[in-house]
Amino acid sequence: MSAPRFIALALAATLSACASQPPAPGSQAELARTPTELWRANVESRPEEIHLAVRAQGLSPAQVDALSTLVETWRSAEGGAVTVQAPVGGPDPRAVSYSGESARAFLVDKGVPASSIRVVGYEAKGDPRAPLIVGFLRHTVNVPTCGRTWTNIAHSATNEVQPNFGCAVTANMAAQIANPGDLAGPRPLTPADAQRRDVVLDKYRKGELTSSAKDIQAAGDVSRVVK
Repeated sequence: MSAPRFIALALAATLSACASQPPAPGSQAELARTPTELWRANVESRPEEIHLAVRAQGLSPAQVDALSTLVETWRSAEGGAVTVQAPVGGPDPRAVSYSGESARAFLVDKGVPASSIRVVGYEAKGDPRAPLIVGFLRHTVNVPTCGRTWTNIAHSATNEVQPNFGCAVTANMAAQIANPGDLAGPRPLTPADAQRRDVVLDKYRKGELTSSAKDIQAAGDVSRVVK
């Protein structure tokens, strides 16, 4: 065998040994362009509910305790709207109305904004023991498990993103977010301050400064001591 041919064969064998197998078509590694696109924190929503027996006398002590626990859970989870579902076509309508209003008033008294409480009806299908259902949607996030898949990062023929890259960043972010619902979408904007807007526009038309007055106590200058 001639020397040039031997060198060519040796070089081809070396390159084939260094190259890794390309990712399967349509796989997650093939579609991702950056490490953070490989992993996503999946948010799941499930109802956090309690069932209260309809009582013409109002809430019982046990129901008061159950609602108090629900409010604490709602507050710690930074929950959104609280729904009071009243049975229709089952228990006595007057008792249902009184129980529903008692539960709503109790929630407001415990700090739930009245605008965040929705009272709706559901079909009881003639069941006289159909309960009053109070609850909200609670969001949870699935934190990915990292370190399960590794490839030889020194040998790559396709220059694709490594399968495990970005997992730790996504897992840490998911574990640190206080309200997983923020991962599902942005929160609704608070109403605009119309009074402040009118003040700023009035100053703008007059050619005056529109910014707030400077607070000298909020300045970051190093204090100077007079000796």
